[in-house]
Amino acid sequence: MRSRRLLLFAPLLLLLTAAACGGGAPAEPPLATPSLTLARTRIALGSPLELTYRFEVAPDAKFDQDYRVFVHFLDGAGELMWTDDHDPPTPTTQWTPGSTVEYRRTIFLPIYSYVGEATVHLGLYSPRDGRRVPLAGTDAGLREYRVADLQLLPHTENVFVLKKDGWHGEEVAPDNPGVVWHWTKKEATLAFRNPRREAVLYLHGDNPGTYAEPQTLTLTVNGTPVDTVAITPRQEFIHRTPLTPEQMGDGDMVEVALTLDRSWVPALVASANSRDPRELGIRVFHVFVEPGS
Repeated sequence: MRSRRLLLFAPLLLLLTAAACGGGAPAEPPLATPSLTLARTRIALGSPLELTYRFEVAPDAKFDQDYRVFVHFLDGAGELMWTDDHDPPTPTTQWTPGSTVEYRRTIFLPIYSYVGEATVHLGLYSPRDGRRVPLAGTDAGLREYRVADLQLLPHTENVFVLKKDGWHGEEVAPDNPGVVWHWTKKEATLAFRNPRREAVLYLHGDNPGTYAEPQTLTLTVNGTPVDTVAITPRQEFIHRTPLTPEQMGDGDMVEVALTLDRSWVPALVASANSRDPRELGIRVFHVFVEPGS
């Protein structure tokens, strides 16, 4: 993982250049006041986390372009661990002066080699040239603003989910080793230790094939169907399935079957231009079981 100092070097040069050219020019007024609310502030690595972003737009704010939100998760030494950079659902050129823009996102924390206190910084930057805009808040330097604190716990505190039958081997994105997935076949099974209380099963996946068709996924727990998921090609999804103690039964282990109404073999699809002989169902990035408190 690169040092945060290296990642911030280019924006630093931009800000220094702007300061030199501006001389004694007055500081730019803040365009908005950002805040971030975390669903939990103590969380085990590898867990899903819901984040609520909020921007109170200044009464006289004018956005000359659509800015992107950068979000940095920093360890106790201030080193960058991972990001949640994204485009806000409503582009900044559509933000109305004096209004409030609020939206939610769910992320899965990486399994990182650090536990302890962490902070979250965010800001707005231009995708064109990297320029950051002034905001109101606790400025950590270089126009990034401290908006949240959290405590990272070991990932061993999570419920271990075993991928049983119907799964292909792990694959890694060539341009980002932090993005990992497994393809399912038409049918795949999972198992986890019975939490013996209400729980939520998270499934994060997609179907990226340009030749793929819509699919329906049925989730069956211990032989009884409990949920269905409509899967749209090339659209990432995070689906939550509530599970009751009655559905999970009295056994020590709970088994979940994932059954798709269709699958395909890329090598047999002319438009796929592929030699891949595998039967593919959906691509799964994360499976997580969160017991109730």
